[in-house]
Amino acid sequence: MDFLNAIVALSNFVLVPAIAYGSQLALGALGVTLIYGILRFSNFAHGDTMAFGAMVVVLVTWWMQSVGISFGPLPTALLALPFGILGCMALVLFTDRVVYRFYRVQKASPVILVIVSMGVMFIMNGLVRFIIGPGDQKFADGERFIISAREFKQLTGLREGLAIKTTQGLTVVTAVIVVALLFWFLNRTRTGKSMRAYSDNEDLALLSGINPERVVMYTWLIVAALATVAGTLYGLDKTFKPFIYFQLLLPIFASAIVGGLGNPVGAIAGGFVIAFSEVTITYAWKKVLKYLLPENLEPDSLVQLMSTDYKFAVSFVILLIVLLFKPTGLFKGKSV
Repeated sequence: MDFLNAIVALSNFVLVPAIAYGSQLALGALGVTLIYGILRFSNFAHGDTMAFGAMVVVLVTWWMQSVGISFGPLPTALLALPFGILGCMALVLFTDRVVYRFYRVQKASPVILVIVSMGVMFIMNGLVRFIIGPGDQKFADGERFIISAREFKQLTGLREGLAIKTTQGLTVVTAVIVVALLFWFLNRTRTGKSMRAYSDNEDLALLSGINPERVVMYTWLIVAALATVAGTLYGLDKTFKPFIYFQLLLPIFASAIVGGLGNPVGAIAGGFVIAFSEVTITYAWKKVLKYLLPENLEPDSLVQLMSTDYKFAVSFVILLIVLLFKPTGLFKGKSV
């Protein structure tokens, strides 16, 4: 019985949150990877692109809530998601036309594009904070739990309860659907195949009649959709605060690089590696060990390797280790 309690405690505080967080990071890292693989630069404005898309969703959700539109047990934000995606698509296409296109025509080096993307990042960050404010914004509604800890205890008779939030279940299901659609698009459609061809060999793709501007446009549209979905799911599950998305840039880039920058499968795997590392290293293991160890060996301290305040440091350390020993990442992306 104690072993079952330990498993439930572990699932409640480590496995379920890490799977949800890993799904959010994977969606974010896919956007970074697509831009690196096709447009050949690291887009530092990606975190704030997520913030902008999520902000539009938040604003539309508030409007829907004010006029009495709801989605029953599910968050109203799901109904607002298409508006957020459209808003984010308009923003990234405008940014590409006004900023990135000039440097692309000039055949600027990737380093210059990285610096330009940092400028775009600061402008987007300021824009989001100016429109919605710098503080936490609540927009989640609907049923809070799929199963609550109290219900789980009543069903099983265990001392530990397993609580699965609606947003966690929603994150995993949405991530699976979005990733399946993305891989279908890249592998089955003509546009997807032309994007992959352009990514593999730009000169050969141009010789075979692929329109580079069309490829660039589709890449930005897909990245905007991925960024908005990832940003909204993160906001629903944790909180929407503009500066949080700026901080998320580190674990997202770590996920993309750990998996192999430019490799979509690697981005997904990297997202889960980073998420599980962050959650397991910052979790206080006292409760689980209390169930597993005999009474005389029970720990007095929290048995926490690192405070949750330093969770982003975990992704930074993993990133450094990967760059030192395997720069192409786990799934052989383009060497960073």
